[in-house]
Order: sequence, then structure tokens, then C-alpha cells
Amino acid sequence: MSMSNFNFASMAAQLGQEQGVSFQDKALTWDTAADVQDVVDALNKQTTVHYLNLDGNTLGVEAAKAIGEALKRHPEFRKALWKNLFTRRLKSEIPEALKHLGAALNVAGAKLTVLDLSDNALGPNGMRGLEEFLRSPACYSLQELLLYNCGLGPEGGSMLSKALIDLHANAKKAGSPLQLRVFVGGRNRLENAGAKSLAKAFSTLKTFEEIVLLQNSIYFDGVEALAESFKENPHLRVLNMNDNTLRSNGAEKIAEVLPFVPLLREFNFGDCLIRTNGAYHFGEALENSNDQLEVVDLGFNEINSDGGMVLVNAMRNKPKLRFLSLDGNYFGHEGVDQIIKEMAKLPNAAALQPFEEILSEDEDEEASGEEDEAEGQEDDYDDDDEEEEYDQHEHANDTTEEADEDDEEYGTLAEETAYVTTNAYTTKLFNDSVNSKAGDTFAVANKTISQKCTPEEFCLSQTPCSQQQFESLDPDNKLQALQFIVNQFTGDNHLLLLVFTTLKCAHLSQSSKAALDLAVSLYQATFDYALKTKQETRVLNYVLMQLRLLRCEEPFTSDYDVKSCRFALREALKQPKFANDNIKNSFKTFLDGVDV
Repeated sequence: MSMSNFNFASMAAQLGQEQGVSFQDKALTWDTAADVQDVVDALNKQTTVHYLNLDGNTLGVEAAKAIGEALKRHPEFRKALWKNLFTRRLKSEIPEALKHLGAALNVAGAKLTVLDLSDNALGPNGMRGLEEFLRSPACYSLQELLLYNCGLGPEGGSMLSKALIDLHANAKKAGSPLQLRVFVGGRNRLENAGAKSLAKAFSTLKTFEEIVLLQNSIYFDGVEALAESFKENPHLRVLNMNDNTLRSNGAEKIAEVLPFVPLLREFNFGDCLIRTNGAYHFGEALENSNDQLEVVDLGFNEINSDGGMVLVNAMRNKPKLRFLSLDGNYFGHEGVDQIIKEMAKLPNAAALQPFEEILSEDEDEEASGEEDEAEGQEDDYDDDDEEEEYDQHEHANDTTEEADEDDEEYGTLAEETAYVTTNAYTTKLFNDSVNSKAGDTFAVANKTISQKCTPEEFCLSQTPCSQQQFESLDPDNKLQALQFIVNQFTGDNHLLLLVFTTLKCAHLSQSSKAALDLAVSLYQATFDYALKTKQETRVLNYVLMQLRLLRCEEPFTSDYDVKSCRFALREALKQPKFANDNIKNSFKTFLDGVDV
């Protein structure tokens, strides 16, 4: 269940009872005042304008100024529905356009209740055009702030937090206490620094009913700060931090929040790597609290069947529960059968969602007794390290920062993994649970390869291979030979080996047509496997990290020619059967504007 979709659907229903102007999804390009005359005419013609929906167009500075002049005549204005409004705009245009629109609403004396700027590449630069408006009287009445997929980054998150704290103070001083209820800030690269900044705002306002922070690269330090701020918001009904990294100790901090939020209806911490110990923390906390829960998502968390049973037991006193997702955990077929059997005994049995990905506990690379030991070293990230300034793509509404190839090299990651290599193949970035087992290590991983190498040596070597080594492979059956080696491994070992075999070929793609063709085929195989095992987002993000297109919190080094690897990926994206449209579009968004 997508919380962002839920919000927008709810808003759409409310619009049916209000009067306004909509140019939604017209795909119009508005540069000048003349370009936007139809919008201006509609605003001037209509006496009552509660909302203006400009979603799905692209707005320039002069056009924004013209719309602002028309908005000045509407003190009754309530809802600014301006998502996906700045595609292909220069980063210098966005703050200026926002300043014109915001200033106009203040001149009008409008009392804004909803501000939706989702899917706009704001970043810190865009926040400079928004922060003054967020402190102004037009926002004293703000109830919903929707900034999903805006690429704020840590700096933008800090700027937003300061603006909200000032807004709270200004509204209180004016005798109109701020009642901001909904904050949607998913997919913004907030990281720990941005999360800790926003936690200060959440603690100050204390009025939130819905907080959505999914997919923000938040780790323990950020989770810990947010948990304390959640306790200050007793009216919370929706809490969604899907696809961040809690692990067991982060889950423990969130579990401590639950008694403080008795009205909670939706609890979404899927894909947060809480593992079995984290499930125990959640289960214990939920067992005798939060009886208003309707939606619980804890899927894809590497929980074993014991943890699953604890969670099912915690659902006994949840009469309103209508959605429980535990899919994608390490239950195995027997564990799934047992969980289904136990859930069937409960009055809310129908809430349990189908299991589409059943993983065996044998695939869990860490025994449950080893979890705490691993977690003692899990969050060494230093929030005092200098943060990179957000570098917004000027030509698209992509919101995720491209890693600068000229940045200082990432430090070496000292962690033992299934690959037993000096640099550990950066597996910690992919999955902290991939630790070494004696029977799963790659025997030749640290072996020096001769100029003539076997497919096994090519796949299992820790460094890129030379053109001569590549050509020494069987000229007729390279793909089949390499896939034979990869297919001898299962689970994450299979997937990681597939990724790095792809990179080895892609590394040579600009100097060898044969290597390029092989890399294209292996990119295809990698995402076929990702789709088959329902790991699309996980693998997509990992490959983006390896290609230095997505900045990550954990440091790593790479010996691969990133430009060659990107070149091969571009060629793979041209194939009609490559992956699916979602994966293709995601890659294309990140690749736009970077050198081949």
C-alpha cells in the first residue's frame, strides 16, 4: 500500500466538494505570461478558487509571475497542488518561480491548508525559494505538507526543519497556532543528518497525525532521533519508514515509541532489515498496545519463522487489522504454513496477505545468535563528515544526487563477506546479512590470475580482468561458461556474483565489442533474476551505487571503469526486452546528464 497514493486519492476526493482550477496532466510548457494565459483567464473568470492543480506541466519564472498576479485576487485559496511542475527547468528557475507564487498568496491573504510540491527536483536550491514562504502568514493554517521525491538531501532537510520551526513560532505569536497534521517526505535522500534535523521539527510541532519517510537512506542515528520525536506526537495515526535501515537496535527504538502513539492505524517498516531480533522487539511492544492498528507491513526484513510467529501472536488484540504483510522473510515453506495456521485462529485472519516470495531460513546468511554481534559495528557513519551539496539535474525532475566522480575515493570497507576479498565486493552496501560461511566462500577470490584465465577465475577474481584475460575465455561460449559458474551459487551469493561478473565485462565494453555484447546480456540476466525474485528496487539501487549514480552512506572503493560500465548499461537499455519500464525509466533518469 503506497501512502503517497493514499494521500493524493484522499485529496482528490476532497476536491469534489470544492471549487477550483485544474490543468492537471496537460503536459504544457509555460515559459512566458502569454503561454499561461489560459490559466490566468480561468483564475480571473472564476469567483471562488479553493485550489489550483498544475500537476504534470512545466512552469517557468515569467509564467509563474503571471499566475501569481491572478492568485492575488483569491483570499479564499486553500490548496496549492503543484506536484511535477518543474520538469526540464534550470535550477535557477525553480526558486524564483516558487517565490512569485508564494508572495502572491501572502498578498491575497490566503490561508493555505495543503501544499503539494511532490515529484519536483527541489533540492537545497529549491528550498531557498520555498523557505521564506513556509515562514509566512499564508502557511499559518497549513495542515498537509507533501514533499515526496523532491531530492532535498541532508541540507534541504535541515533548511525545511528550520523553516517549520520558525513557522510554528510565527503562527503561535500571531495567535494562530500551527496544526500541521500530515508530512510526506519519502524518497528525499535525507540520510541521518536530514532525519535528525526533521526530528527537531517533529518534536517542536507535536501535531502530526501522519509521517511518511520511506526510502531516505536513514540509519540508526537518524532512526534514534526520529523515534524520540515520534513520542512527542501522540496523535500519530500513520507511520511509514519503509525501505530505510533500522536493524535490530533501530527496531528497538521504534518499539519504544509504540506505547506513546495509541491512535496508530498504519505501521509500515517493511524492507528495513530489522531481522528476527527486531521482530521480537516489535512483537513484544505490539502485543498489549496499539489496538487501533489497521495496516502492518513488515515484509522483506530477513525475519525467521520464530520472529514471524511472535508477530502473529502480537496481532491477537487488533480487531481492526485489515492488512498484515510478512512476505519476503526467511520463513521457509514450513514456517509459512505454521504462520498461516496460527493466523487462521485469529478473528482478523483475513488481514494476512499472500506469501509470494518464500525464502528458506537456510538462505539467511546470519544465524540469529550472531545478529547482535554484527550490530555492534553497524553504524559507524560519522554525521560530522562534510556533506556534499545537492547537485540537481537541470534538465529533468529527477531528485536523487549524482555522485561526483571527482570526489575523494571512498574508504575501504573492512567487513568479512561471502566473497572473502580485500574490498569485500562492497557487499555491506547491498545487504549487511551477507557474512562469510566456510562452505560458501569463493576458493579463488584472492588468487592472482594469469594472463590466460578460466571462467571460474574470471568470475571469482576480486579485481577487473584485462582484455587479454577476457579474450582467453572460450570465444564461442563465454556467456554460457560464465553463467555456469554463477549458477552454482544461490541467494545473495548468486546475485552478487552475477552483478560483478557483469561489471567485469562492462569494464571492457568500450574497447571490446565482444565484452560489450556479453555485458548487455549479463545486465539483462541480472534484472531478470531481480524481477523473478522480487528484488527489483534492492538490485536497482545497488547497481546505481556501483555505477556512482546514487550516493550511499556506507563507504566503498571500486576498481571498475565506471564510464565503461555506464556505457554498457546504456546499450542494454536499448534492448526491447530489457527488464521492465520501471527499471528502464529509473536508469535513464539517473544516466541523463552524466558523461558516457
